[in-house]
Amino acid sequence: MCEEIIRQTTQVGQPLKAISLRYFNPVGAHPSAHIGELPLGTPNNLVPFITQSAAGLRPPITIFGNDYNTSDGTCVRDYIHVVDLAKAHVKALQLLERTSSATYYDVFNVGTGTGNSVLEVIKTFEKATGVTLTYKTGPRRAGDIEQIYAEVDKSRDGLQWQAELSLEEGLRDAWRWQQKLLTPAQS
Repeated sequence: MCEEIIRQTTQVGQPLKAISLRYFNPVGAHPSAHIGELPLGTPNNLVPFITQSAAGLRPPITIFGNDYNTSDGTCVRDYIHVVDLAKAHVKALQLLERTSSATYYDVFNVGTGTGNSVLEVIKTFEKATGVTLTYKTGPRRAGDIEQIYAEVDKSRDGLQWQAELSLEEGLRDAWRWQQKLLTPAQS
């Protein structure tokens, strides 16, 4: 709906150029740990729940379902490092600057093009940080999609952009951010 509103707006009235970026699952923080995600209340996303659970701020992680048709039975998502996401924004702005048409609109998926299961994310976090997580399997959540990840060919070709940072780097940076939140005097 929002994309359609933006598209229609570029076609009426004053000349306007716009790009919609479809994010997948942003993770991580700036490697400096000066900027990161701080959800209010209970996180709805896996990675902040993982980091807060590892820090002792949340109970053990519940994996919702282990009977999906995936390599380990858990849901698969496309996790993109926030630094890669920021670079995609810059590439989108550069594309708008070099577009000679007075009106322009396009849509690009911003992801890695590959998926990782919930269990893979947990294991990758443990490998990246050396922190062992406590988790259990619960029933599936209503409405969860088995697998979803970005088709990124258009972003690679149209924006001259692709994700460069790994899930491991994103999880390490997210953990560094979480640790900084626990010890603000060290900043």
